Amino acid sequence: MSKADTTKIYTTTALVIGTGGSGLRAAIELCELGHDVLAVGKRPRFDAHTTLAAGGINAALGTMDPEDSWQQHAADTITESYMLADPRTVEIVTKNAARGIADLERYGMGFAREEDGRISQRFFGAHTYRRTAFVGDYTGLEIQRTLVAKAEQLNIPILDTVYITRLLQSETGEVCGAYGFDLIYGNRVIVRADAVILASGGHNRIWRRTSSRRDENTGDTFRLAALVGARIRDAELVQFHPSGILEPESEAGTLISEAARGEGGILRNALGERYMPKYDAERQELSTRDRVALASETEIREGRGTPRGGVWLDVSHLPKAQIMERLPRVYHLMMELQMRDITKEPMEIAPTAHYSMGGVWVNPEDHSTEVPGLYVIGEASSGLHGANRLGGNSLIELLVYGRIVGEAVAAYSAQLPAQPRAPRAEQEAAAEMDSLLSRDGTENVRALQREIRDLMTAHAGVIRDEEGLLEGLRKLDAVEQKVANLGVHPDLAGFQDLAHAYDLLAMIIAARATLQCALERRETRGCHNRTDYPEMDPQLQVNMVWSLDGTVEHEAIAPVPEEIAALMREHTDYRGKLVE
Repeated sequence: MSKADTTKIYTTTALVIGTGGSGLRAAIELCELGHDVLAVGKRPRFDAHTTLAAGGINAALGTMDPEDSWQQHAADTITESYMLADPRTVEIVTKNAARGIADLERYGMGFAREEDGRISQRFFGAHTYRRTAFVGDYTGLEIQRTLVAKAEQLNIPILDTVYITRLLQSETGEVCGAYGFDLIYGNRVIVRADAVILASGGHNRIWRRTSSRRDENTGDTFRLAALVGARIRDAELVQFHPSGILEPESEAGTLISEAARGEGGILRNALGERYMPKYDAERQELSTRDRVALASETEIREGRGTPRGGVWLDVSHLPKAQIMERLPRVYHLMMELQMRDITKEPMEIAPTAHYSMGGVWVNPEDHSTEVPGLYVIGEASSGLHGANRLGGNSLIELLVYGRIVGEAVAAYSAQLPAQPRAPRAEQEAAAEMDSLLSRDGTENVRALQREIRDLMTAHAGVIRDEEGLLEGLRKLDAVEQKVANLGVHPDLAGFQDLAHAYDLLAMIIAARATLQCALERRETRGCHNRTDYPEMDPQLQVNMVWSLDGTVEHEAIAPVPEEIAALMREHTDYRGKLVE
């Protein structure tokens, strides 16, 4: 059978890459505006990374605290970002947050409510007021279900077994589609589109312990965007969640919700000592995510960790009824994976790579990039979170910018005289895949991925320094050299091995961007801890913007509007608040 016979070609107004919350929200907006849209993903649509966001979604609705406002929400966000968030991005998200909640309600989502019908809102750490709406401890899962149901109601085509390997760029520079393959059958897929929306997640799977599942968030976004000329902003700013499990190995990094600490869980080292009081005497276990992760990592590195390299999180002193009512997901998770009854014994945990707070450089107004026809949303983008993500903000970002980008792509498409074409790019993408499929070397894809995860964990984890980052780059160079001798072997079970090879190529780019940006940020700020530069440097209140050639530029951050700045405070009272 010829190659032409095994290539499926689609034509659409907009291609959405990624079928999580942001991608689906953008697709819904485009469809409701009357445009053709195609969504593709490499995971089942009900299993997107969005589903792992347990705690809630932020909006200053004022249902519980009428004095709350979008300005205060913005002030809290910028404060917690360690002044690295883009003020205009923050303003857009917080101003439009209530509409995002209304959209979910319009699609049929049911939030937890008070007896009088008001949407319930609870505290999350660093919020001045109660502004986090929720559905039990599975808010992200319910949002994903709601968006999938709405997309299906609108008959939006969703292909969730397609792996995108390259974006297609015309001779005049516009992004106008993508090339990929079907993960089950291996047939090639070409999508020709007026514009592409990248909603393909972050890069936290390039660390050994991560909250992402096995084959997601490997840095696909970085590779796809960088190869067509987009730049990456703040790759070094990665949020490490304080509590990921250590076993089984295949599930290492799976999250224990921070609600476990919010309900009164206690952190102890291997000596049985409660250690958070010496790192944050006032807030203790209710301290910010970055501080708790740093405290736990310090205990482990200084020899007070468990033999497996963790610490203990204990909720067994709490009433069983409270655990079953408030932490049901945690209880069932630990029973399923470890047969551990958390009402009787503690959980062994360690910091785990959780969320990419940096991402592709985007314009705050519409999340367009510097490459015509390319838009980026969700965890794939940058601008909102800075050096510490405010809990509950990631989900509202999906809703706000999903809608805005849908509107922007519709407007972009309307002004095109014709849909661009990229025949040379299609040929190059096909040749690249042919080259990978023909490799029969001795290097194993999974082994090389493990090498990257190990070096990133050792040299660019919670704690970093110049020597370690340089060593990480040397090890990464060695891994990259081995790619030439890669063996790629698809079989009757599917084309996962080819997908792993592309994941490896993405991981190399994402790791290099992270290491080089981390080297350039010679300070300690939020999630970025440099033992050789332990203080925050006012001169480095800038964004690090990385290009594929390895250069890192310092980008100035716009001033904070006065109406927001006036509400910013140095310290927020965390007592009685969840810190997710």
